[in-house]
Amino acid sequence: MPRRKKKTTRRRKTFSILNALEAFTYASILSEGTTGGSVYAFVTGKSDLGYSRTISEGIPGARGGQQLALTGAGQISMGDLMTEPSLAIDTMASNFQANLMPMALASFTTSIGFRVGRKILRRPLGSITRNILHPVFGKGVRM
Repeated sequence: MPRRKKKTTRRRKTFSILNALEAFTYASILSEGTTGGSVYAFVTGKSDLGYSRTISEGIPGARGGQQLALTGAGQISMGDLMTEPSLAIDTMASNFQANLMPMALASFTTSIGFRVGRKILRRPLGSITRNILHPVFGKGVRM
């Protein structure tokens, strides 16, 4: 007797609004820690990373000097990453090292907050999903 084929169970793909908010919160924490600004500022920020040269005249009769100063390192944008990739990556790496502990603490508290919030608000979120989201967006969207 031939064997029967196993039926594969298909799971309906749904979009969870709370999962999207949690992921955006993590992206914001990482963006602020490494680039110095929000995700929106990283994408739309102006490209101003570089060095500026200043010529200083010292004591009369002595040689004047030149100094290079890093400008635009407070907020790294995607334009900075395209125009000055090595300088932008170095700045992002140093920001990451400097902000590692605050980012870890923020991620930890975000994880706990979303977990506790989901448990506390389980019934109201279910009601919103059942009575508002499913009739408007269909079964593919949930809280």
